[in-house]
Order: sequence, then C-alpha cells, then structure tokens
Amino acid sequence: MSQLSANIHPNARIGENVVIEPFATIEGDVEIGDGSWIGPNAVIGNGARIGKNCKIFAGAAVSGVPQDLKFGGEETTCEIGDNTVIREFVTISRGTTDRHRTVIGSNCLLMAYVHIAHDCIIGDHCILVNSVQVAGHVIIEDFAIIGGTTAVHQFVRVGCHAMIAGGSLVRKDVPPYIKAGREPLAYSGVNTVGLRRRGFTNEMINQIQDIYRVVYQDGLNNSKAMEILNNEIPQSKERDEIINFISKSERGITKGYTQTMK
Repeated sequence: MSQLSANIHPNARIGENVVIEPFATIEGDVEIGDGSWIGPNAVIGNGARIGKNCKIFAGAAVSGVPQDLKFGGEETTCEIGDNTVIREFVTISRGTTDRHRTVIGSNCLLMAYVHIAHDCIIGDHCILVNSVQVAGHVIIEDFAIIGGTTAVHQFVRVGCHAMIAGGSLVRKDVPPYIKAGREPLAYSGVNTVGLRRRGFTNEMINQIQDIYRVVYQDGLNNSKAMEILNNEIPQSKERDEIINFISKSERGITKGYTQTMK
C-alpha cells in the first residue's frame, strides 16, 4: 500500500496494492479492495465498502453522512462494486434506516460532479454523465446511461438498458430498453444502438419494439396494454422484464411523446 501523506485511520481495512494519494482521508470503518486507487483530497467516510480495482478521483466524497434530516447517526454503508470509476468531486451518501445502504454496482462510471443520495441502488455497467443529480431511494438498473445534468426525483426507478437524454428532469419511472428525452420527459423509441452493442439480436430488438408499440402507440391504458402483452406477445426474458417493471411501478411510467402534448 502506498499512502504518502494521506490521513488514514488505523482501523481502516485496506487491501493489497492499494494506492492512496496525498491528502486523501480514509475514516475508520472503511474497507478498500485490492488494486484500488484513491486520488488526492478524496474523502472515504465511515461505512464505505469499496471493491477491487476501483478508481476514485480527486475531491470525491464517498459514504458521506446522508443529507436527510431524519438520519440519526445509525450505522449504514455505501457499497461500491469492483472496477467502478468515480471521477472528480462526485458525492455519494451512505444509507439511512430505509435500506441501510447505498449501492453502486461493478464496472460503473460516475463522471465529475455526480451526486448519489442515500439509499440509492445503482446496478452494474451504468454510466452517469457529468453533474447528474440523483435523489434518495432511486433505483437505476444495469447498463442504464443517464445524460449530463439530468435530475432524478426521489423514489424513481430507471430500467435496465435505458438511455436518458442530457438535461432531463426524471419525475416518473423509465421502463427498460428505451430512450427518453424532451420536456416533460417522454418515450423516444427503443435504445436499439445500445442494445446491439450489448449483443441483442435483431429478433430480440424487434420484439421489444413490438412491445412498446402496444404500450405507447396504440392508445391503450396500462392495464389493457399489459393484457395484450401477456396474451399476444411470445414469452421472453425481455417481455417479462417490461411487464413486471410497468406492473410494479408506483410512480407511473414516463409517457409517450404524443401523450405529453395533450
């Protein structure tokens, strides 16, 4: 371990081949996995559980005290998966009594000035572009991409493989596999480019497009759309994920563009 003039609490549990640059602060209830790099002036707070081969850049604050007036100092965690990159001045709060933890998955990229509030769950392979602001209790599923300066309302859920345009205000749940943009935020088609890059076949993409035609273009309410999807669209992993996501949405899903114009 290289620590130079960093401030490292003697109780911190630090793995092999970890580099901690000058003036970083590592508090006592911290675990850092093998091969990780902590940049200068980064602050790793109590409750941090950082995986292997992570990179946390200058000025980032990981596992900070939640910005929640109900927080009473309870022991909670902030868990960062392997190979995740956290760029300059990112802030991530640890959990509260709701989930007792905030989670960032493996192989994620959080660009500069991103904020992740308490009790959020971010999946694997997610990209949050510069200055994305995520309120508390949000769930962002695997492979989602959130464009720069987007603000995500508390308790919102973003589905896997979704892509949200920069500068968006996300007030409703965003279903899996879609693109969303405009103001108010609206369905903007299936994320076909992203899906092809991740190995989805034309057959799989075509079925996803058929599903969202029913959901967004046939003028149906969600209950009727779910009935048609269950009865007329062949069963597949993607179909079931979309049905489950929409059926369980508590905030309601992002509307279609034509619906937002009414």
